[in-house]
Amino acid sequence: MPRRAKVVRRQVKPDPKYGSSLVAKFINKVMLRGQKATAERIVYQALEVASQRLKQQPVAVLEQATKNVTPLLRVKPRRVGGATYQVPVEVPPDQGLSIAMRWLIHFARSRSGKSMVEKLASEFVDAIQGQGASIKKREEMHKMAEANKAFVHYRW
Repeated sequence: MPRRAKVVRRQVKPDPKYGSSLVAKFINKVMLRGQKATAERIVYQALEVASQRLKQQPVAVLEQATKNVTPLLRVKPRRVGGATYQVPVEVPPDQGLSIAMRWLIHFARSRSGKSMVEKLASEFVDAIQGQGASIKKREEMHKMAEANKAFVHYRW
C-alpha cells in the first residue's frame, strides 16, 4: 500500500452468464488453485438451486445474501498508554462486501453435507432468511462493537 499515491482499484470484468461484477467477484473468491471453470460451475449451480428454493432471480439471491451478511461495524485494536482497547470502527462498503463473501464461502465449506453446490446454496438461503453461521458471525461482530462503544473516542 503506497504512502502517498492513491491506490488505483481494478475493475472486475462482469461474468459471462449474468453480466454482474458481483457474481464475478464471488467466483474469484470461490476459486481454488486457479480452477476458474470449476468455481464458475459451482457458483452458477448454487445460485440456480437457491433461486429455485426462494423463487427469486439468481443475481438477486446473491445480492440479498451478501447485503444481509455485510457487517457495518467492527473492532480494531488500538494501543493507548500500555493498554490495548478494542475500538469500534465503521466498515467501508467494499471491505464489508469482501468480508461478507469470505464468510459465506467459509461457512459453506465448513458445513457438513453433500457437494459444494448444495452447501453454498443452503448458505445463501440461510443468509437471506436471517439465520445460519454467517449471519451469526455478523451479529457477534456487532455485539462486540456495541460492547466496546465506550472506547469510540480512541478512534482515529
